[in-house]
Amino acid sequence: MDNDIVFLKLKELIGSVFELDADSITPNKRLDEDLDLDSLDMVDLILSLNDYTDEKIDPSLFKDAKTVQDLVELVRPFLKVE
Repeated sequence: MDNDIVFLKLKELIGSVFELDADSITPNKRLDEDLDLDSLDMVDLILSLNDYTDEKIDPSLFKDAKTVQDLVELVRPFLKVE
């Protein structure tokens, strides 16, 4: 799946789960400093991604994710083409 499509799906999910304005979410936003997501928020995001993809995504994959773009690259293999 194309990174742009993955990004659009991911920003919609992040906006929905964390009640953020999806338009303010860009690939270069830092998860902790810009979006104010902490480790518990990341757990919530992983659970939401598991539900969204119908896959069990290993949480350890996310330990080095710093930006939304990092997440795009991590979740791309798990997203289905619609």
